[in-house]
Amino acid sequence: MSLPPGFLDELRTRSSLSQVVGRKVVWDARKSNQGKGDMWAPCPFHQEKSASFHVDDRKGFYYCFGCHAKGDAISFVRETENVGFMEAVEILAREAGMPMPERDPQAQQKADKRTQLAEVMELAVRWFRLQLQTSGAAEARAYLERRGLDKSALERWEIGFAPDSWQGLWDALKGKDIADELILGAGLAKPSTKGGKPYDTFRGRIMFPIRDARGRAIAFGGRAMDPADKAKYLNSPETELFDKGRSLYNVRDARTAAGKGQPLLVAEGYMDVIALHGAGFEAAVAPLGTAITENQLQMLWRIAPEPIITLDGDTAGQRAAMRLIDLALPLLEAGQSLRFAMMPEGQDPDDLLKAAGPEALQKLLDNAVPMVQLMWQRETEGRVFDSPERKAALDKALREKIMLIKDPSIRSHYGQAIKDLRWQLFRARPATKRAGGMREVGARWQAPPQAPMPSTKASVLVVATGAGSTEHLREAVILAAFATCPAIVEDFESGLEAMRCADATHARLRDLLLRHAAQGESVLQERISATLGADALEILTSQRHVAIVPCVRRPGNTEMAAMTVAEELAKLEAARGLSEEIAEAVEDIGETADEAVTWRLSEAARAADRAARAAQEDTAEYDVGDNGARISRDERSALDSLLGNIKFEKTNGRDKG
Repeated sequence: MSLPPGFLDELRTRSSLSQVVGRKVVWDARKSNQGKGDMWAPCPFHQEKSASFHVDDRKGFYYCFGCHAKGDAISFVRETENVGFMEAVEILAREAGMPMPERDPQAQQKADKRTQLAEVMELAVRWFRLQLQTSGAAEARAYLERRGLDKSALERWEIGFAPDSWQGLWDALKGKDIADELILGAGLAKPSTKGGKPYDTFRGRIMFPIRDARGRAIAFGGRAMDPADKAKYLNSPETELFDKGRSLYNVRDARTAAGKGQPLLVAEGYMDVIALHGAGFEAAVAPLGTAITENQLQMLWRIAPEPIITLDGDTAGQRAAMRLIDLALPLLEAGQSLRFAMMPEGQDPDDLLKAAGPEALQKLLDNAVPMVQLMWQRETEGRVFDSPERKAALDKALREKIMLIKDPSIRSHYGQAIKDLRWQLFRARPATKRAGGMREVGARWQAPPQAPMPSTKASVLVVATGAGSTEHLREAVILAAFATCPAIVEDFESGLEAMRCADATHARLRDLLLRHAAQGESVLQERISATLGADALEILTSQRHVAIVPCVRRPGNTEMAAMTVAEELAKLEAARGLSEEIAEAVEDIGETADEAVTWRLSEAARAADRAARAAQEDTAEYDVGDNGARISRDERSALDSLLGNIKFEKTNGRDKG
């Protein structure tokens, strides 16, 4: 509905903000000056003892110097009463004695129809409640008593009973001269396909009235008493009053409780909400027999920024949580998300409260996990990531989910959270022994560290002499390249993960790169300084074999850094293949000699050949000086030639003299 120009200005003029706010706060008499409209009180939006909430009655605005809440009378009513804009306007207009603007005739007619339907629904609520007291409802009363609902709970939730008769409610409403179209329009009866009287929608069921945010009865939920009934729970059909995908059970009272600071809980059914409310968790709602819709999700976020989903601890409950995550991801905004409290297996909130009490439920709520944690769990639980292909599939699945998030800031934070979880999965678990000498590390298999090889073995084994120190030097170059150009880490993540880093400092730097490179160079360097020391990077890059690397001398050249890392990782891999084949060959030599030993030795030879070729490729471009520094062979040849010419000229000069 649109409001005419000037209506809101007049409403604000007529409404005294100090009177509106005064219903929710106690003014500080020492700081307040009522004559000037300058009022102070403890803030109603957050817990505090001092009076930091200021109301300027003349200007019609409030501001809290603690939580920075601000607004006018309309926004105050919206926040404290948890209502929408038009509802807040109607509340203030009523208090100010201002009539709301007239609607157009068609809209008025439609509103009148809805009002009539709501009145019929109230008659049905009263009739069902009366039927619960009859002898025919003895079994229903016994069931409700077994479920722990006493007389006060039945009154509070207006629970009733629909007798197992075809026209019980129809005849009762017709006896009050209610028109057929209103009974049918409210969804309380269905027309007969055989030309007879319409028949009741609900028969032989315990009845739960469903009310909207304004408190109007708009529908019913009926629980069948006959175990053989195909539909255990049945909701009213959709009507002009009732849209199942836009309604929540107990939304009105939950909104009020959430406005007072209680966490908003989303349960699965009526009985869960009733049990939660009875245990003190009054801000509880439930969808109406279906998965949560986008409209219901937006309703939840209008009530509270981070509802807690309390789903049943069974397979169906977990599937519902995963569907909800997929629905919510594109709708996320800053400060607007979901948390999940999964009940123990086979229990719903009602079962848990009866078995362990409110304290057990509160503990689950305190430990409710964020969406990103549950999303990660879905993609990793029960799976083994022991190959590059499986890791790549995990990365792809998670990347596709994260890309659903429209907000770039949230998308970035999700990406970082996933990187942290991935790091924990693949790096943080302690290793356990496995047959064949392999170790399980996180979700991957890794060969155990190799002991130094004895020099008395066959000549092919002697190739490994000094391999450990060479590997250490290459690791230093790779880590320095990554640290000075963190933008390339993502492209070489699997290679970086595979680096063993026997040196503890190298290992810690590797882990810091994996976890924080995506956050940018400044953040990464802060983390490195905080963990390894302020001069850690300087010490690394000043080493002779590192300082001469071009991408380290000229930081920021991503192409050069990528080429350096790719080359050094390839050489590491070749050297590692050699070491592993040597170790396996040595193990075979220690046992019975057979063809397997010969095969191992041939594999070691091939690995050695690959390592040698890699080294030759390296020296094709560089020579190593006496001090261990790499010198460009082209530059050295040019220098040697120049020096030779100078020597020749001097010699010729002496001969001429």
